[in-house]
Amino acid sequence: MDVWSGLSLGFGNALTLTNMGWALLGCFLGTAIGVLPGIGPALTIALLLPITFQVSATGAFILFCGVFYGAMYGGSTTSILLNTPGESGSIITALEGAKMARHGRAGPALYTAAIGSFIAGTIGTLGISFLGPVVVDLALQLGPAEYFSLMILCFVTVSAVLGGSALRGLAALGLGLILGLIGIDLQTGQPRMTFGVTELLDGTDVVLVAVALFAVGEALFLAWRHHDAKQQVLEVGRLAMSKEDWKRSIGPWFRGAALGFPFGVMPAGGTEMPTMLSYYFERKLVRPKYRHEFGTTGAIEGVAGPEAANNAAAAGILVPMLTLGLPTSATAAIMLSAFQSYGIQPGPMLFTTQAELVWTLIASLYIANVMLVVLNLPLVGLWARILKIPTPQLYAGILVFATIGTYGISNSVVDLVILYTLGIIAMFMRRFDFPTAPVVIGMILGPMAENAMRQALTISQGDWTTFITRPVSVCILALAVIALLGPRLWGLFARRRGLVP
Repeated sequence: MDVWSGLSLGFGNALTLTNMGWALLGCFLGTAIGVLPGIGPALTIALLLPITFQVSATGAFILFCGVFYGAMYGGSTTSILLNTPGESGSIITALEGAKMARHGRAGPALYTAAIGSFIAGTIGTLGISFLGPVVVDLALQLGPAEYFSLMILCFVTVSAVLGGSALRGLAALGLGLILGLIGIDLQTGQPRMTFGVTELLDGTDVVLVAVALFAVGEALFLAWRHHDAKQQVLEVGRLAMSKEDWKRSIGPWFRGAALGFPFGVMPAGGTEMPTMLSYYFERKLVRPKYRHEFGTTGAIEGVAGPEAANNAAAAGILVPMLTLGLPTSATAAIMLSAFQSYGIQPGPMLFTTQAELVWTLIASLYIANVMLVVLNLPLVGLWARILKIPTPQLYAGILVFATIGTYGISNSVVDLVILYTLGIIAMFMRRFDFPTAPVVIGMILGPMAENAMRQALTISQGDWTTFITRPVSVCILALAVIALLGPRLWGLFARRRGLVP
């Protein structure tokens, strides 16, 4: 199916009343969650995972993607009005946005963030539409050895490169791999690490682990670190942008989108690097008469560019997840677990076996972008008031929803014990700066990597050199080694040469 036929099919399904309703609900929830500091899309989608047992796959993924896109929009509101980024990708937005708000220009800052998010989201969704089938064609040429190497690269980039510490990231990945091995080995029929508990023979539910790590653990950590100091929410003021603001924003919008999307597609991309680079470029490219605004009264270019880069990178994250089945962020990992709860495995065949679902999902992203502009601009006062919700009630609500949702899946007390055991572990992981995303990614991709390794060894009749004699496989493994050792070797070299203190 070509792109235009796929989009035609997708829009035909996405524009039904039911699917429009799921998109609107997702956008509303996502924006509301994005506004709240510390409550990101990963936590929200984790809380919503139990609905996958009651709702159709199409409706659930339209809802999840609406939450994902909406949280990217909402994150700018708290960065600008409260100087507290709700997501890591909004940290750079706060640098200039909060300064603009303090000088009475919160309205134009919110406006340029919303329009930039719309433009970047649309460009990113176009990238998914046209780049996705190309990646699928390339992925169909890969065998089990190449897939195993790809998963090794994903393990390394997500755990050792994106986190602050390679050792902590790899330790979190190890925990995920252990959780993924629990249950009956499908090839030998032998139980692994079940400790005589019958409920563990089917393995640990990915939904349960995701809710424990991103909902229970996050809520417990935030409640633990909560303090009663009052935070000042700045007034929005006049919302509209002046003619000069429009002129100054157009360039950064498109430059940020062009910079962000490729980073989102890459396994180690994320949203942090493109937003930082966009801010750096805009600071260099700004007209001389506005240069003094950076770091003082707040430059609108410093909001428009990074916010566009953030949203384009977020859209790019969906490309490797849908086409290769490789999650490169916590949110993508949880969405991948939702696919698996429906018995659907993202990867090259997804565009063939589930064409209607995929193209409906992509079409709904275009619709969600339009909905988010309509929701964000007129209702910005409402989003600002959400910041006044008492945090103890918010954390308690998260724990209640997580408990009810988990128990509703299986009616098992054992699941509740696992939920809060992993939740407490996740709380301490946050306390000691261990990333939680590698746990879910290791749990999901670990069994898949094991299966790919076994297939590759079966095809090669037990020859382990198959992973380094196949050109594509050895190149991917070389990239993984470079990603793991490169930054450390460069740091050692720089210290010896006196390039860094």
